[in-house]
Amino acid sequence: MSGNWLAVYTFAQFRTRADDPSNDDFFEHEPAIWAAMERAEGFIVRSGYEDEPGPDSWGEQVFPKYWQDNGDGWAPSTISLWHDLESALAAIYRGPHADILRLGHLFVKEAIDYPPYVLWWVENGHQPDWDEAVERLELLGDNGPSAAAFTFKSAFDADGRAVSVDGGRSRDIAQRNLLTAELPKSVQ
Repeated sequence: MSGNWLAVYTFAQFRTRADDPSNDDFFEHEPAIWAAMERAEGFIVRSGYEDEPGPDSWGEQVFPKYWQDNGDGWAPSTISLWHDLESALAAIYRGPHADILRLGHLFVKEAIDYPPYVLWWVENGHQPDWDEAVERLELLGDNGPSAAAFTFKSAFDADGRAVSVDGGRSRDIAQRNLLTAELPKSVQ
């Protein structure tokens, strides 16, 4: 077992205010998607949000310099920790989360001028806050992929060496995740 966890920060911007009815499907599916992600192989923990039920927020939620407030003071963003690249890739781009990503154009603006997510390694036990996550996204946006801020396509291991994500292993993990996607957590 590595002495590091993979941190993942995602950032998007709704096409309209969060409370617009056009976002109802997004919010309707969100609890089931989070439940599937939390049951996914390799998932460790995630930040919640202030004033919402669920996990505690990892500090005050802030947004990157790319954020454009549309009047609601909010943007969909997440921080989560994973055991490895393949597990995170399987959970994010396959299964229930992938289904909502395919519909993303209905809810969020395309991330043209900024990265929609960033990956970086943290020491086991370290819980990055929103400031750290935003800093990493901006580092990726300003300088491109590096060992300090990278993507699945341009990945690095915890020692800073460029690596390729094992797609076959990620697909295998995704298949196992499908078996638990709909089960209550207490059954697993």
